[in-house]
Amino acid sequence: MMRLKEYQEDAIKELLTKAKKLIAYPDGKRMIFKAPTGSGKTIMVAEFLKRLCEDKEVRTALSFIWTAPRQLQIQSRNKLEQYYETSRALKCSFFEDLDDKRIDENEILFFNWESINRSDNIYIRENEQDNNLSNIIRRTGEEGRTIVLVIDESHHHATSEISQNLIRDIAPKFTIEVSATPVMESPDEIVSVQLEDVKAEGMIKKAVMLNPGFENILRDRRIQSQLRKQSEELVIETALEKRDAIREAYRKEKTGINPLILIQLPDRRTSLEDAIKDKVIAVLKNKHRITAENGKLAIHLAKHKENLDDIARYDNEAEVLIFKQALALGWDCPRAHILVLFRDWRSVEFSIQTIGRIMRMPEQDHYEAEILNYGYVFTNIETIEIQEDLARDYITVHTSKRGQEYSSLSLLSCHSKRYRERTRLSALFIRIFLEESDAYGLADKVKKKVRGLSVKFISDYKAENIDALAGEIIPGREVLRMGGFDMQKYFDFFVRKNLSPFYPEDRSVGRMKEAIYGFFVQRLKMDYEDVQEGIIQIVLRDKNREHFVNVIDQAKKKYIDDISKREKELEFDGGWEVPAEIGFNARYAIEERKRSIMRPFFNNEHSGIEAAFMTFLDGQEKVAWWFKNEAKNPAYFAVPYEENGDKSPFYVDFIVRLKDGSVGLFDTKAGLTQRVAGPKVDGLRAYIREQDKKGKKLFGGIVTNTDGRNYAGRWVYFDKEGKELSGRLDNWETLIF
Repeated sequence: MMRLKEYQEDAIKELLTKAKKLIAYPDGKRMIFKAPTGSGKTIMVAEFLKRLCEDKEVRTALSFIWTAPRQLQIQSRNKLEQYYETSRALKCSFFEDLDDKRIDENEILFFNWESINRSDNIYIRENEQDNNLSNIIRRTGEEGRTIVLVIDESHHHATSEISQNLIRDIAPKFTIEVSATPVMESPDEIVSVQLEDVKAEGMIKKAVMLNPGFENILRDRRIQSQLRKQSEELVIETALEKRDAIREAYRKEKTGINPLILIQLPDRRTSLEDAIKDKVIAVLKNKHRITAENGKLAIHLAKHKENLDDIARYDNEAEVLIFKQALALGWDCPRAHILVLFRDWRSVEFSIQTIGRIMRMPEQDHYEAEILNYGYVFTNIETIEIQEDLARDYITVHTSKRGQEYSSLSLLSCHSKRYRERTRLSALFIRIFLEESDAYGLADKVKKKVRGLSVKFISDYKAENIDALAGEIIPGREVLRMGGFDMQKYFDFFVRKNLSPFYPEDRSVGRMKEAIYGFFVQRLKMDYEDVQEGIIQIVLRDKNREHFVNVIDQAKKKYIDDISKREKELEFDGGWEVPAEIGFNARYAIEERKRSIMRPFFNNEHSGIEAAFMTFLDGQEKVAWWFKNEAKNPAYFAVPYEENGDKSPFYVDFIVRLKDGSVGLFDTKAGLTQRVAGPKVDGLRAYIREQDKKGKKLFGGIVTNTDGRNYAGRWVYFDKEGKELSGRLDNWETLIF
């Protein structure tokens, strides 16, 4: 089981609270679960269903039906089966898996919505086996169980008349529709996950940039780009150059991720598809040595498939994948970074579904290198329309560049230290494991002599299928001796099973194995390179396994505590500069600002006091330029401050460069915020004093206007100790440059 993000835990709790209330009503109630692409919708629903089944306030036995479009039910079933692998909380089945042609308690029946809608489908019409959906539902109801219907990706299939009739036939006591873009009308409850929370937790990229480096003109939701006039060959070349830069950034991050370009062909069955495909393949081969033969090109088309095995593996050698739109739904490949679309003689509407395949972060956290925190779209389509969904907030269409008159600031800045170790194990775990093994006395408790290992060592594994590892007790005295390969597979599964709450990705699995091997090397003087098979037998022996699980659990707890403390630390950058470029989405518009260092200046409904302060700065002759800072982003400027014992970054609103070289740091405050800003004032004051001792010419504080309604009064600022801050302005200084 993976460790849930904070927003996921919050959503699951809200889903559970509202679902319990709705299930208690006699009539079938409906709820929408709206969550952005890449937020982990399936995992959240899986955990919600598990808790729903376990909740003592739910006084009815539950059976579940999970429907999905375009074969997505197969992927969903596999994900949930893996999620429930350890807990066995729910059973995941297709029609052919059902016992006695009914859905058992805490069992989920998965099926494809489009196929079930067909009148000739064997599971809808009467058949000799009497195994159709109507009879399955009837038998399930006769057993006294309540049916819960989950409609996955509901926007694709839940609104047609046939679909509505089918829902009525199922007659669920409770229905939950799951989608990034739901369409259900008048639901009884809605649970929403906000895009900002998903980005803040590092699950998805910060934004997707459209044709970066080329000017985009936006008029009435329609975009025309400089790149529209260019050839497919140039579009490919531009995308490959960006891929090379991303690959180099991954190398510096010391991760083996190989970024993938997705080239999407027109979704029409005409000779145009073949012509574009052939042209793309020729360009990739002749100019860039990317071919299917050398493994660098993968193809996923209806009649042409190559190099698709393990395409999602982070170090897979494929650099480019050619596909059509049908691939987009339910396809999960977090190493995909770049999407390429070619002109097909019509405008294309960009939605969150279009860009969904390049939104995910491969390691579920952002990186220090900002280039890795964005997805990229390159296209020569003549006209692009931004759909009114999350895409409008997520796609970067404008670029503002720093003015040439800028001179270096080289300021000390800080940000909250991010630890990817929240979701995976680092080398720190190895040290902690050894410490906990000593505290537990593991070396003295381990029985070192084993006579070989049989599959009886874990009673809930299938002996005949090491890869499946699910569901059967091995009876009696049956002993099946295993060779080194089989033992390694069992050992890997043992490690993965005991990784919870950390996601069982390869790096974390490797860390835990290193910790166990390290124990044998350092405490028992056994070199795993010589006796690796013997070490595995010792660990998995019945009397030893429990001891290793105990030490692992203690080490994980201490590791989580250690990381939680470290997450409150600040990281400092000694040479912060105003960003050279900043991207903005379609909700931003150009605003004329005389002294902004970023040009053009884009605005998205600044607060009244911020807008008034910018106007004030534009009118000051001694101001060379000013920069509007942003919050909660390590790429922007912040000073440290302390509140209730915790250190945090304070992102001041404005950085003002005067013509004499001095720099003002100002944060606009109005009303209540100016009275509770004491700790931030102290942090900014201490920062300015400290940096002035090092030769920096800094000044500033929190700033407000004496006219709190229209901002037509004097501009005043406060740079004294926070304890002197009150609701009155008599100890504030008039701001004069």
